[in-house]
Amino acid sequence: MIAKLKQFIQSHTQASSPEEKAQNLNLAAATLLLEVVYADEKLAEAEAALLPEMLINTLGITPEQAKSLIAEAKQARHDATSLFEFTAEVNAQFSLEDKQQLLLSMWRLAYADGELSRFEDQIIRRTADLLYLKHSELIQMRNIAIQHSSQ
Repeated sequence: MIAKLKQFIQSHTQASSPEEKAQNLNLAAATLLLEVVYADEKLAEAEAALLPEMLINTLGITPEQAKSLIAEAKQARHDATSLFEFTAEVNAQFSLEDKQQLLLSMWRLAYADGELSRFEDQIIRRTADLLYLKHSELIQMRNIAIQHSSQ
């Protein structure tokens, strides 16, 4: 535990190149999206199919980069101790609109299989809190996702 904390602190205090910062940000966003996908402990086909699309649209990356990022995010998710290590990176670099877009992507993934589990809801709400988003923004993004999933 102490070793992980030390590694986390060192990784955030070292000066990074712009490419490393972008990669860390993409990994943080991908891991948060992956948290939603695995929140209900079952990987729905609709969620697995939508995840690369969400990464491509949210982060502006190529399909090949999305595939690679998903693999890296699975490992990061496995090694993580909390959502904070990912939301801290997002808070440092995302604008309000970017955070809202990420939250919208999380809601869309949660509703991709046609139902929202309580675990998916909890992860998204916790993430919104850690991203300092208002409850009204959380609800607004959820409503947009619901409208989108019903079309």
